[in-house]
Amino acid sequence: MRGVFRNIGRTLLQAIPTMMGIILISFLLLHLMPGDAVDAIAGMSGSASVETMDAMREVYGLNDNLVVQFWNYIAGVLTLNFGYSISYSAPVLDVIMERLPATLTLMMSAFLLALVMGILVGWAMAVFAGKWPDRLLTSTSLLFYSAPNFWVGLMIIVVFSGTLRWFPSGGAETIGASLEGWAWFADRVTHLVLPSIALAAFFMAIYARLTRAAMLEVLRQDYIRTAAAKGIHPLVIQFRHGLRNALIPVTTVAGLHLGNLLGGAVVVETVFNWPGLGRLTMNALAARDNQVLLGILLLSSVAVIATNLVIDWLITLLDPRIRA
Repeated sequence: MRGVFRNIGRTLLQAIPTMMGIILISFLLLHLMPGDAVDAIAGMSGSASVETMDAMREVYGLNDNLVVQFWNYIAGVLTLNFGYSISYSAPVLDVIMERLPATLTLMMSAFLLALVMGILVGWAMAVFAGKWPDRLLTSTSLLFYSAPNFWVGLMIIVVFSGTLRWFPSGGAETIGASLEGWAWFADRVTHLVLPSIALAAFFMAIYARLTRAAMLEVLRQDYIRTAAAKGIHPLVIQFRHGLRNALIPVTTVAGLHLGNLLGGAVVVETVFNWPGLGRLTMNALAARDNQVLLGILLLSSVAVIATNLVIDWLITLLDPRIRA
């Protein structure tokens, strides 16, 4: 256990320069884009005088050079002040926290769906390796792996919302419905199903293929044949001895996909009109609201680093040899 805490402490120390590098690169790239938030506001309003635009840039500190702006931003981050959103006229942290629960709900549901279904499908592919279930599941996983998120989202909207009318086509809840208790919960779940499937499809295919390969490798080991010779039930061998060891590479790869999930959420939230950070990112890009974009990038980086710490801990539980 002491070794686990030592590894976590080492990872946290390594995360500090990583975070600084992410902030610096993101800051420079965003400020290299043509125009700023004042230009976007002037474009949306239809017209604005040069004097008015200069006054707005002075108020929001956009006339300062990049070094001063970067220093002010770092000083604010250290005090949990992520700046002020010009387009939303509110602190960046408040804007992000308002959208964060919706994105976390979508990401975690998609992540759990992809992980559970990917592992189960991969286990079935390994057990029936070379037979028709393996070929059918392999072809399906390759389809989900090759198809982009927006295409999968559009297709399931056409099938399950437009044709079968089982689920709503977009949004996070039924607008205008005054629901409470279980009715409210069921309404939110029905709105969550389709975007979760669209976001999870790609990752489910990856976990299925990875689980299949790991399971086939584990099932060839000597201790598996020894357990079979002792008369242990095949399901016990496959799940307790085989799948547990096969989950180590799957768990490692899954931890690296959290950032990709957030990137996929940008597309999925746009397709399904989901009110989360993905849509906020697109709106901030259109409005040239660099403060909001920097806050989202910083939050994503912290989430990825925290997830890697959890994954390191889970791997030590799956394989006690790593603790040494």
